[in-house]
Amino acid sequence: MKFRERILEILGQPRYRPGTVLDLSHALGLNKKQRPSLAHEVRGMLAKGELSLVKGDRLALPDGGGSHGSTDTITGRIQFRQGGSAFVIIASSAAGPAPDPIQIAPDDTGVALHGDTVEIAVNAGLSRRRDGRGTEQSGRVLRIVERARDTVVGNLQKIRSTFYVQPDDPRIIHDIVVADPAAGKLKPAPAPGDKVVVRLAAWTQRHKMIEGEIIERLGKTFEPRAELAGIYHKFNLDPTFPPEVEREVASLPDSVRPGELTGRLDYREVPTFTIDPDDAKDFDDALSLETLDNGDLRIGIHIADVSAYVRPGTALDKEAQRRGNSTYLVGTVIPMLPEKLSNGLCSLVEAQDRLTKAVFLNFDAKGRPKGHTYANTVIRSRKRLTYKQAYALLFEKSLAKIRALPLPPKHQTGSTGRALNSLTDEELTQLQGWVKKLWSLAYRLRRDRMANGSLDLDMPETKVFVDAEGYADRLEKIEHDESHQLIEEFMLAANEAVAHLTRSHRLPSLYRVHDEPDPDKLDELRQFLATFEIRTGDLTKREEIVKLLQTLQTHPQGYTLRTQLLRSLKKACYRGSPDGHFGLAKNDYTHFTSPIRRYSDLVVHRVFDHYLIKHEGYPPHSDYSSGYTAAKMETLGEHLSLTEINSTEAERESVKIKLLEFFERELAKETKTIFAAVITDVRPHGLFVELVESMTFGFLPANALPEDYYNTNPAGTALIGRRTKRSFELGAKIEVLVDKVDRFKRLIDFRLAG
Repeated sequence: MKFRERILEILGQPRYRPGTVLDLSHALGLNKKQRPSLAHEVRGMLAKGELSLVKGDRLALPDGGGSHGSTDTITGRIQFRQGGSAFVIIASSAAGPAPDPIQIAPDDTGVALHGDTVEIAVNAGLSRRRDGRGTEQSGRVLRIVERARDTVVGNLQKIRSTFYVQPDDPRIIHDIVVADPAAGKLKPAPAPGDKVVVRLAAWTQRHKMIEGEIIERLGKTFEPRAELAGIYHKFNLDPTFPPEVEREVASLPDSVRPGELTGRLDYREVPTFTIDPDDAKDFDDALSLETLDNGDLRIGIHIADVSAYVRPGTALDKEAQRRGNSTYLVGTVIPMLPEKLSNGLCSLVEAQDRLTKAVFLNFDAKGRPKGHTYANTVIRSRKRLTYKQAYALLFEKSLAKIRALPLPPKHQTGSTGRALNSLTDEELTQLQGWVKKLWSLAYRLRRDRMANGSLDLDMPETKVFVDAEGYADRLEKIEHDESHQLIEEFMLAANEAVAHLTRSHRLPSLYRVHDEPDPDKLDELRQFLATFEIRTGDLTKREEIVKLLQTLQTHPQGYTLRTQLLRSLKKACYRGSPDGHFGLAKNDYTHFTSPIRRYSDLVVHRVFDHYLIKHEGYPPHSDYSSGYTAAKMETLGEHLSLTEINSTEAERESVKIKLLEFFERELAKETKTIFAAVITDVRPHGLFVELVESMTFGFLPANALPEDYYNTNPAGTALIGRRTKRSFELGAKIEVLVDKVDRFKRLIDFRLAG
């Protein structure tokens, strides 16, 4: 369906006032399914210059048609690259297209710093993109609307008599001049080589240096404690809780009290267990398995009932909402809830009574789903399993080998739990039977989900382990194997069931939403993939994305290209409306299964409680009230989406720092580690490589290759030695050693092994 003429007609009317794509959709009388087509048309008209954006995301004719007047300025958030260039992200409405970023040349960034909200002037015409794929809009910064930060964390240095701070974030490209720390108020005075926090002074003239004042010393740069403190400060994370929260938590019991069991289904004698990572301490979910009299199977997904202890309006609740979620940094966690709850009273530890909320899935004898029910329950986990143990129970026939698996630390199993190697053959065989039965059902759920068009977007990840002093000590590649999939499928099913429940009963609630991708983004991805000799069909069709994901599973650059695919999709977020989940191909979806670490799930639990009391006859508790409106849910969704992004960025920062630390320590080893790598990009000056196990990226300079002079081949896919004719081709596997690590620029150089 083409909308061009109708759009021009509406925008050309004398009484037209600039509006969003959603406003335009209403004016055209379109339904929800037609909006993506409208968005696609609008993007094309913007690219051709037939339309312009004013006031951020509002549409107008470029010549000022109508009575609104014209403007060539846009407001957005500026994001810098390490080289000094930047791009400005323009806000858009939920229903409209995400406008392409406006590119800013290094000399046109003015006095902007990374993350600032800026007003920019958009240059006339389009310029060629740096990667050669199409054109892009460019502009220049006019003024700073709002600074993203007034403090910066960095390394104190000195040249002659001048002290300055080099920011940790390489996207903040300007050093900050500070006074001699010895003359300041901090005692002991910071010295060159220290990591410090600087309060920025006003910076209004680009040709002048940025000035600042040191307000805190965090420790020696690159020491684990100082690096961690820097992340805390940068992302506004606090490992401690306010005194009023600690007082409320102190008044809570240490264990479940008998009176709290009233009105709950008692599942303490039903086989129930948890499956989590080796180093997990907070256990949100457990699975129970029972055979009914008619031969059906009932699987219980039991989720920690945090709402039983965190009541609305309390200091504890307000702090949990402010944090939004737990943040998992390398070697530590900033919890959403104090340890007494997160690792204690709410954690589903082995052999302890715990309050839970449950979704029950019924299956017939052939494993076909037969519906679901809901309840408040009390459980007692029989076994805390790690993913590695669960995987062994699924596929290992030798009980002796299962017993020989490493055990999690005692404090992670529960004080009265029994170690896996202490079970009798009969007990271990029984446990193995339960796990296998659960996997047979989860496998069917997964198969049906994928057949329905769900996208397998799970990516392997690198887990960094630290030693007793906090230094990066070991890397481990975590694969999304069957033990992970077993848990994932039941959690997805529970989330979908609860979302369907709240939507069908029209209860104000939070939903996990993943909007459909922008067709133009998918078309750009299709063109990009063609440079790797990957031919795809129309990626706006779900089946084509499914085929692409299957292709990338075995492609040499599969990890990198899957990352590009993810970037072409929209980010999932929290919203007060049930708008569906594109990636999972589900109309109903929410987050219900992790209330210890996500405030969104705690909110959904309260709505779930409201349903049980109103529709299932559960006794109301003293402060019974869902207390939420649709407007409140929308506001909460926006807040929690932002806290999630903040935590994700902090976690990535933590991993980057620790990976650099790990490879820097490699340089000091007498016996060097040889790493398997894949060539992911070829440039005239060298090769970009990705390590197979840790998925770490780095560079192998051409002058570090075997003695020869290397040129790129005509296709630009290989470096070939002029004399030896030795070839290093895109996708080839090589072995490398760490050669250089630049912790400030966050770069790693490798050299060929041998």
